[in-house]
Parts: sequence; C-alpha cells; structure tokens
Amino acid sequence: MQNAVIGLLREQRLLQPSEQNDFNIVDTAQISAAVSGSVQVLTVFLAAIAAISLIVGGVGIMNIMLVSVTERTREIGIRLAIGARSHEVRLQFLAEAVTLCCIGGALGIAVALGTSIAIAKAASVPFAFDPAINLVSFGFSALIGIIFGYAPAQRAAALDPIVALRHE
Repeated sequence: MQNAVIGLLREQRLLQPSEQNDFNIVDTAQISAAVSGSVQVLTVFLAAIAAISLIVGGVGIMNIMLVSVTERTREIGIRLAIGARSHEVRLQFLAEAVTLCCIGGALGIAVALGTSIAIAKAASVPFAFDPAINLVSFGFSALIGIIFGYAPAQRAAALDPIVALRHE
C-alpha cells in the first residue's frame, strides 16, 4: 500500500527514477510504536518514583509508631497488667498505623484529583475519573500501614508489663 502511494506521488510530481522523493510518508504504525515505547519508559520511571515514595512514607510511619510506643510504654504496661492480651495491643497499634496511612492516602487522592482536574481544564482535555484506581490506591495505603506498622505493634505487644510500668 505504501509503495503504491509513493509511486502515485512520484508520478504526480513528475519525478524521474533517478531523483529522490521530495515528500515524506509517515506510517501511523511507526508513530504508534514510538509513542508506545515512550509511554513504557515513563511508566517504569513513575513506578520507580512511586516505590521510593512508598518506602519513604512507610519508614516515616514506622518511626512515628515507634515513638508512639516509646512514649506510651507506661500506658501499654497498664493495659497488659489489667488483662489486655498482647494481640489486642498489637491490633491497637496496627489500627493506628493503618489509620495514619489511610488519612495520608485520602489526602493524596484529594490532591491528585484536584491537580488532575485543574490540569485537564487548563489543557482543555476531558477529565476521566476511575474509581477502581482510586480504591486500589487507598487500599495500598492501608497495606503500607500494615507492613510498616507491624514492627512497632509487635514491639508494643512484646513489652513485659512489669518493666513497662517501671518506665518513666
């Protein structure tokens, strides 16, 4: 097909067989392949940035929860001394970590939506909202809370009540 178009254009422009084409033909498949390659590179780049951000955020949550366990050692000791089981203490701290992450995730989604809507209006393109992607993002925030909140929660649950009550 492309050769037929080239032949027709050469004929209409009265080009001799020895002359070079004075026109260009661009195949949409070539353009599509180039764009697809660029999109794949950007996707990998954005995934790497997201992974780094999640790790940094998770470490931040872990540090906040470790400080919380340290500051509330006496409270944890009292709870354990009056009969709370270690899995209940662990669950409390995991719930706190998940709550922190979910609040952060909700704020992140809100900022992303606002920014996306503003960019779509400025670029005069339609804005497409996908609830599934946002739910997965929110769920991932909760998962980060569980993963990075487990160590501090386990540390709180493993406290000896007598040692914790002596803590100043």
